[in-house]
Amino acid sequence: MYARSTTIRGRPESVDNGIVFCRYEVLAMCQELPGCLGLSMIVDRESGRSITTTAWDSIESMKASATVMQPIRDAAAETLGGTPEVAEWEIAVMHRNHRSPGAACARVTWLRGEPTAIDRAAAVFKLALMPEIETFDGFCGVSFLINRETGLAVTSVAFDSRAALEGTRERASGLRARGSAEARLEIMEVADFELALAHLDVPEMV
Repeated sequence: MYARSTTIRGRPESVDNGIVFCRYEVLAMCQELPGCLGLSMIVDRESGRSITTTAWDSIESMKASATVMQPIRDAAAETLGGTPEVAEWEIAVMHRNHRSPGAACARVTWLRGEPTAIDRAAAVFKLALMPEIETFDGFCGVSFLINRETGLAVTSVAFDSRAALEGTRERASGLRARGSAEARLEIMEVADFELALAHLDVPEMV
């Protein structure tokens, strides 16, 4: 399974319009494309940053959609008031405890390391980190995406509410430091988001 993420650093006042556009325009288009497994969108209302991720059943389906998706991606960027930054990933881990409620939030961590360390990093995440993450109060689900060519990785942990996310901050920080050292990855950034749209139908991958 594969994923394409589009990051737009837009205007904070345009976030709601961007969510509406993605819900009724982008999602509708994705549902018509062969191999598409849905879409999710996370937003930071304070900064205006949004990340929309589409999932695909194969790398061929994802690549074939690139030209078709470009115009609607540009339209979303115009709505949000920013320039799209596109990244492509392999889905190494996808696990859900339950469907995300309307008030769900996500903590996203970007990491990088040597491309040769990516498989080790995925194994560390599955075997050492995920069992502990699952015990967090309010845990909804988690994903771990990798790019074997660049050595980049990103993990997203979803929670039932902002309060649940905040309540795990200290514990998550310690786990993140221990896990990144064991996986030989450098932590580039950690950020919190509101989960605005959750329509990914990727099967369990653990």
